[in-house]
Amino acid sequence: MIYQAATYSAPRTRLGRWLVEPGADVPDEIRPMLLASLFGTLVIFFGGVFNTIAVSAVASWRHPTAPFLLWAGYEMMLGAVRLYVLWHARHNARLGRPTHTDAYVILALMWAIGVGYGSFLGLLSRDWLIGGITTISAAAMAGGIAFRNFTAPRLCTAMVIASFGPAAIGAALSGRWELWILVPQVPIYLFSLWMAIRSLHGMLVRTITAERENDRRAHHDQLTGLVNRAGLERAITAWQHREDRKGPLAFFYLDLDGFKSVNDRYGHAAGDALLRMVAGRLQALAPAGGTAARIGGDEFVLLVPEADRGGTLGRAERVIAAIANRPYDLDNGVSVTVGTSIGIARMPDHGHDLARLMSAADSALYEAKGRGRCRAVVASGPSLRIAAQATTPRRAGAR
Repeated sequence: MIYQAATYSAPRTRLGRWLVEPGADVPDEIRPMLLASLFGTLVIFFGGVFNTIAVSAVASWRHPTAPFLLWAGYEMMLGAVRLYVLWHARHNARLGRPTHTDAYVILALMWAIGVGYGSFLGLLSRDWLIGGITTISAAAMAGGIAFRNFTAPRLCTAMVIASFGPAAIGAALSGRWELWILVPQVPIYLFSLWMAIRSLHGMLVRTITAERENDRRAHHDQLTGLVNRAGLERAITAWQHREDRKGPLAFFYLDLDGFKSVNDRYGHAAGDALLRMVAGRLQALAPAGGTAARIGGDEFVLLVPEADRGGTLGRAERVIAAIANRPYDLDNGVSVTVGTSIGIARMPDHGHDLARLMSAADSALYEAKGRGRCRAVVASGPSLRIAAQATTPRRAGAR
């Protein structure tokens, strides 16, 4: 059984989607992370389940009437179902299966309603010991809800209101004027929690967005948007840890043929534009599970997972053709062509890290340049023979 990073499926029902909606300004790429957080903070989750079961059990023991017994049974049954759904969701998330998020969200809301019902019932009982216990418990649960579920502000707000709002109604109907002080205090407390939910949610979204942007800048080339050397190292490491990999990983080291003449003739702005267009073509050539990178100047790398060795040179030929066969339209009506030579190394044949792969591919690239450029050469290595595949060389420059 192969486990992967936990991924929780989005709700399918309209109500479920509305409840977990984090906000229109939240980037799509961080929404799965916010959704997954609803299934975390297990200490708070288990504490809440235990608290409500314990409080309802004590209340029903002290008042063995139908309303209290119904509440205790409701909490026990709901607690068991919630625990099962949570376990099942976390298990399925690791396997990439549906996590029944709609059921999980609705059950959370039902639990909050049960908490609110308990405080309402406790205050109406005129047993001030039970009234105090249930009200304090409801206030504590509302705070825990705000801390655990603030990544989904709508769900969190609904749960907070459902869990502690009924206390104000119970206080108003209790027949004791001393408890009327709860009538204004409960809304004030709920409003404060709502403000805290908004603040925590906004802070988290800004923090995650900033961290992702910093990570992107650290691992991507600012000119072309391809991964840089650091990103390339991370991609190689990630590939080594993939349990579903088959065959070697081909390391294509590309150097553009004719780029310097374009850069010298038309200027650095034109050269930068050309690099971006080459990067776009290279990105389109990256296969599923592959990575396109720029490591400096006019040097690029393409990581290609290969199921067999025989297709490596064929793919290199297609890369050369895609780079060289179509012109690049620069500003002011200028059209240029460039070619590329490729040195190829393989993991694990030539090493398991970027430095060794780069060294082997660089030697092969040097040989490809010496053979006339616009060629691909596979580096020699243990039990390997040097292979080469020539394509028709193309003259680089303005047309």
